[in-house]
Amino acid sequence: MSGAGSNWLSDSPVDRLAEIRALPDAVAERWHAPNCRILPVVRGKHPMGPEGPLAFPPRALPGVELERTTLLGEWEGHTYFAAAIDAVDPSWAGPVSLEHLRFLGALLESGRASLLAMARAFTWWHRQCAHCGACGGATRARDGGHRRRCDACEQDLYPRVDPAVIVLVEHGDACLLARSPRFPPGMLSCLAGFVEPGENLEDCVRREVFEEVGVRVRDVRYQGSQPWPFPQSLMVGFVATAEDRALTLEPREIEAARWIERELLADPERWDDFVVPPEFTIARRLMNAWIEADSTSP
Repeated sequence: MSGAGSNWLSDSPVDRLAEIRALPDAVAERWHAPNCRILPVVRGKHPMGPEGPLAFPPRALPGVELERTTLLGEWEGHTYFAAAIDAVDPSWAGPVSLEHLRFLGALLESGRASLLAMARAFTWWHRQCAHCGACGGATRARDGGHRRRCDACEQDLYPRVDPAVIVLVEHGDACLLARSPRFPPGMLSCLAGFVEPGENLEDCVRREVFEEVGVRVRDVRYQGSQPWPFPQSLMVGFVATAEDRALTLEPREIEAARWIERELLADPERWDDFVVPPEFTIARRLMNAWIEADSTSP
């Protein structure tokens, strides 16, 4: 997405310390160091204080053991781990609220947002994979929380990442935006869907667009990607060109769709009957890049 800047949660400055994950002594050394901090996750949300997301040295969270945490990485001189906890501790100083990362949006700097995204995704995965899907045995965390192993059948489990495509469909000087029944009132966005087994990304774009709105597309062009840990997606962005503007909606997925001229999409003051996703989303970045591409054309 030339000229549109980096996608939210992309270009993270966090050093993930991948080289030490399989070295228990090195992970333990980071845990016991004075610069160690734990990011607690409470039922998928992040405790926030007046200064931002709360992070604690290990001694400040009694009952949180290294074996039940995930090594996230190093950022600005601190090593961060994630831990799932049941509730906010009343002893934490100051007013504390639980916030969803989706609604914190781009209010956080890149490093902190990336750490919270990793913390949320890993703690969700650990809860989902406490038992082996092959034999039902208990699993335990390994490699600094980046792998789980079944005690019974010794099968290894790794965190899931579900790839999904999101596409801005264009035709002439208009683009196609649609709304899912799950969207907030009035919101229109790009078309999106999950990649199926045995399917490449470009084929997924063509299939999803045709399934959802009955439009055939060509010239599928990759634009960028964005991790979306709600709970475990990776959004892969494209622009594609429609063969025509005739629409046939799949009502279970799409309740409305419309072609919007570039001039209208570029002028928020004229959005009388629709809104689009916020700036930090890849959908909005696709729209902004498409608008900007026209302004830079000869």
